[in-house]
Amino acid sequence: MGRGKLRIYLGAAPGVGKTYAMLSEAHRRIERGTDCVVAFVEHHGRPRTDVMLHGLEQIARRELEYRGSVFTEMDVDAVLRRAPAVALVDELAHTNVPGSRNAKRWQDVEELLAAGIDVVSTVNIQHLESLGDVVESITGVRQRETVPDEVVRRADQIELVDMSPQALRRRMAHGNIYKPDKVDAALSNYFRPGNLTALRELALLWVADRVDEYLNEYRSEHRVSTIWGSRERIVVGLTGGPEGRTLIRRAARLAEKGAGGEVMAVYIARSDGLTSASPKELAVQRTLVEDLGGTFHHVVGDDVPAALLDFARGVNATQIVLGVSRRKSWQYVFGPGVGATVARESGPDLDVHLITHDEVGKGRGLPVARGARLGRERIIAGWLVGVVGPVVLALLLNTVNLGLANDMLLFLSLTVAAALLGGMLPALASAAFGSLLLNYYYTPPLHRLTIADPRNIVAIAIFVGVAVSVASVVDLAARRTHQAARLRAESEILSFLAGSVLRGETSLEALLERVRETFGMESAALLERTSEVDPWTCAGSVGPGTPVERPEDADVDVPAGDHMALALSGRVLPAADRRVLAAFAAQAAVVLDRRRLQQEAEQARALAEGNRIRTALLAAVSHDLRTPLAAIKAAVSSLRSDDVAWSEEDRAELLEAIEEGADRLDHLVGNLLDMSRLQTGTVTPLIREIDLDEVVPMALGGVPEDSVELDVPETLPMVAVDAGLLERAVANLVENAVKYSPLGAPVLVSASALADRVEVRIVDRGPGVPDDAKERIFEPFQRYGDAPRGAGVGLGLAVARGFAEAMSGTLNAEDTPGGGLTMVLTLRAVESLHAPARLAEPERQTT
Repeated sequence: MGRGKLRIYLGAAPGVGKTYAMLSEAHRRIERGTDCVVAFVEHHGRPRTDVMLHGLEQIARRELEYRGSVFTEMDVDAVLRRAPAVALVDELAHTNVPGSRNAKRWQDVEELLAAGIDVVSTVNIQHLESLGDVVESITGVRQRETVPDEVVRRADQIELVDMSPQALRRRMAHGNIYKPDKVDAALSNYFRPGNLTALRELALLWVADRVDEYLNEYRSEHRVSTIWGSRERIVVGLTGGPEGRTLIRRAARLAEKGAGGEVMAVYIARSDGLTSASPKELAVQRTLVEDLGGTFHHVVGDDVPAALLDFARGVNATQIVLGVSRRKSWQYVFGPGVGATVARESGPDLDVHLITHDEVGKGRGLPVARGARLGRERIIAGWLVGVVGPVVLALLLNTVNLGLANDMLLFLSLTVAAALLGGMLPALASAAFGSLLLNYYYTPPLHRLTIADPRNIVAIAIFVGVAVSVASVVDLAARRTHQAARLRAESEILSFLAGSVLRGETSLEALLERVRETFGMESAALLERTSEVDPWTCAGSVGPGTPVERPEDADVDVPAGDHMALALSGRVLPAADRRVLAAFAAQAAVVLDRRRLQQEAEQARALAEGNRIRTALLAAVSHDLRTPLAAIKAAVSSLRSDDVAWSEEDRAELLEAIEEGADRLDHLVGNLLDMSRLQTGTVTPLIREIDLDEVVPMALGGVPEDSVELDVPETLPMVAVDAGLLERAVANLVENAVKYSPLGAPVLVSASALADRVEVRIVDRGPGVPDDAKERIFEPFQRYGDAPRGAGVGLGLAVARGFAEAMSGTLNAEDTPGGGLTMVLTLRAVESLHAPARLAEPERQTT
């Protein structure tokens, strides 16, 4: 049975109609005879959504009991047993209740897909993992429930459910999304027009990027070379000259005129192009284009116009920005220039912009270099001059008598011209053909291929020798020029590669993409295996299509180290390119090793941190825990002694000492356990709507009476917290404040609402803490000042901050006006939760 297909309805915010659209699709499929069931759909009390569930078969949910409450989740086993053709699963990013089959609902969906069941699901744009920081900057709310982008990207179909912010707010105001008592808070917080507009733009751009990926895959699979102007992509051709910055800024302004515009700057290292490229200037231009949101590309090409057009068509560009040539007027005898050639050959699908700049007409830094690849036109011209030229010259010389010496010089000039234009072979042909014509027409006896005068034999021999020598020198110069230009291009590429190493670029995929672009390949992959007999595995790949399974299957493969190879597909590279490719292969192996070393370093760092914690725990056990144990043992031994008759007051005092020691042990062990849970990441709060006046008073049970003043108004908004974690955090903060407060100066615990948050402030009048130590006191096993060893293991504040952050809150230390320290515990009010959809149903997570 094949894998099922996933269809996702993507929305910008709750209430746009994702679930309604999914249920409508279910009714359409049932009408077509498709076996479709509801695996899990939450209507959130919305009447219209509830009506759409009528007539659909619903799989019974699984009930789970957690901390005295009963929750319902999707029953994956029941859906698998039912084995429908299509299953509806709402809220793909949902976090399951502890005890469920999987931690996340998208993992449940993966099981259904693996079983061959098609799934239709929903998700909001703010739940995509990569957009968490962006959404938080827009709404001020950090999303707790997320789904990996790759899960959504792998969907067979993604349909955007869109609605204007004004329409969504009207729907909210009419009570179609939340209950009336929640409408005002939602409209003034999460559902503000600016928030909804920004989230809508995020959703549209994300879907556009996904469509663009599909378009590129389609073009690659069907080998579509024409430009499809689905979005503006602007390619900037750079020469390394100072005008590049002007071109980049102009291209950025062009891209800003269209939504989703992209700028791609490309420098082409060629064998017959400009030689005045400045590495320093290219580095500046690379930084500039990246600062403007574009990308920089380095490509090798012998024909600059063709390479530039190939790159533009390869990235589906719509515009090319070039600078007006820097050549002087007389230099145009060598050709029309890159700009004119690109404009002529771009075709109707590419717009070419020629931008003026301050360097126009000032000339190039060095003369134009001529490569060995002379081009088809020059070779044809060389043969015409070498073969046809002597015939035309002979016809002209038959009309006038200039003498044999002058005739030979004229034929020699044609041979030199043929050598300059076409190289060695046209020059040799010209020398041979010219010598025959000289012998036949101008050397006695005329019109015969014999020579009567021996001096003419010497002259013709010298003519042939000079012609061959000139042709050899010209051909040698051309080959040396080609070698120098190629070495220059290779050095530029290797310099760029060395620069990437110095900049610390460690992305294997980015390096492979650079290899693919540089050599004009379709795909590139780094393969490795553990031994000579083990199969190859792909360590990283870029480009369309499936990576090759063996290096031998690729068009080009280069060893990259022991049991490692770089494989490229697209075309066969000449042997001269393999030297540079070998450098890229070696760098790819280094990048892969570096990435693995970094992972090992992270693991080692985690182990070192664990060892540090364990060492500190042992130190705490060796002293701080031994002190209350010794006090308890001494009191118990005294009570059991038969040698002393204890009075009732003494017995009560000893029992009180035992109780204080036990309480102290309980507190220390509790903090140690809490710290270990925070270090291992196993603290997951059960978030609920709670009033502060229900929790904060319970946290004051461990401190002496009259040592704390409480000021928590009943009118405060409810907060979204875990009651147990909040109580422990406040208890630790209050205990710490009481410990350092002087006698007669009670600690003040107050709470107030500020914007979308609630602050709990624990104010003491103790010695205070300097600014440079305010963060250090929150580190584990830190005791400020001269606190004695018996005053605790220094975990109270660290545990309190850990619990606060686990509840999406913050804990900071401030100076108390007039002296002392104030701990500020900031919690999120219910109205500012990450998604208003969760107001109706609390997030199901657990400690």
